[in-house]
Amino acid sequence: MKKRIGLLVLTILVSAALAFGQNSLSAYTTLEEPLAKELFEQFQKETGITVNFVRLSGGEAVARMEAEAANPQASIWVGGVGLDHITAKSKGLTTPYKSRFAANTPAQFKDPQDYWIGLYVGPLTFVINLDKAKEQGLPIPKSWADLLNPVYKGKIRMANPNTSGTAYNVLTTMRYVFNGDENKAFEYLKKLDANIDQYTKSGSAPGKSVAIGEIPIAIGYAHDQVKLKVEGANVAIIPPAEGTGYELASMSLIKGGKDAVNAKKLYDWILSSKEAQKIFTKWYVVLVAKGAEKHPMALSINEIKTVNQDMAWDGDKVNKDRLLKRWMDEIGVNR
Repeated sequence: MKKRIGLLVLTILVSAALAFGQNSLSAYTTLEEPLAKELFEQFQKETGITVNFVRLSGGEAVARMEAEAANPQASIWVGGVGLDHITAKSKGLTTPYKSRFAANTPAQFKDPQDYWIGLYVGPLTFVINLDKAKEQGLPIPKSWADLLNPVYKGKIRMANPNTSGTAYNVLTTMRYVFNGDENKAFEYLKKLDANIDQYTKSGSAPGKSVAIGEIPIAIGYAHDQVKLKVEGANVAIIPPAEGTGYELASMSLIKGGKDAVNAKKLYDWILSSKEAQKIFTKWYVVLVAKGAEKHPMALSINEIKTVNQDMAWDGDKVNKDRLLKRWMDEIGVNR
């Protein structure tokens, strides 16, 4: 009898463990943590599936997936600059998935082989703390060239391109500003380095430092900066006059992920749910899905001058590795 009861208890425990496993999944996200938390909690509310997520910068996410390739610890990567998703594809870290809801996303915003799909776009802009600028007698920069003014020495902050997709986008943008001449692009970046006080791990961190007056100027994505302004920071958001690059925040399934079924459910839900769209819109991003709402305060790339960006080239592993190595050799080595 005791043996039967023990077997019954064991069976119940195993069944419960399996049931729990079927109602959860592990994810990496490069969305801002509060946005990710709200998004995944809404998914759980609607589906009963818990998302156990880890927030990583784009570069960290790719590095983590590469390190775990033999034993993936997450099944989906949500958010992050599209260039990093292209890099992940080229390294064989992600797997294709053709969602039935992908038709709502225009072809230019998704991988032709269905390895990644774009969620929203956001341009690179400058954010300036107007109180600090006035206090320190600083002019408002209007262009990439303006940022080289010696008056800004130690007063500009941006992320590190080795950990941040946002900062890598700055590197690729400079290449386009200088018509593909990488030597001129790096001459500019070395001059800019003289005015940079520090390179952060995350792309959104510099803007937050500007908002609290820690530093007068930062480079980042417009939607992160608009949020700071709406929350009360006395800042100006400036798109550079020469033209600017932009991110296509994307989503991919991780190759060999253990929760593939639930990961696909989350993937489909993000692409199709009106509630998910509302959550994104509250963060001032411009969604690329057809018919998606746009927050009136959001800054669209259609409103500013952009460079002619080739995402496939920028995200290619060979090109990216070369640019990042050169940045480390010529600039990052001193940081």
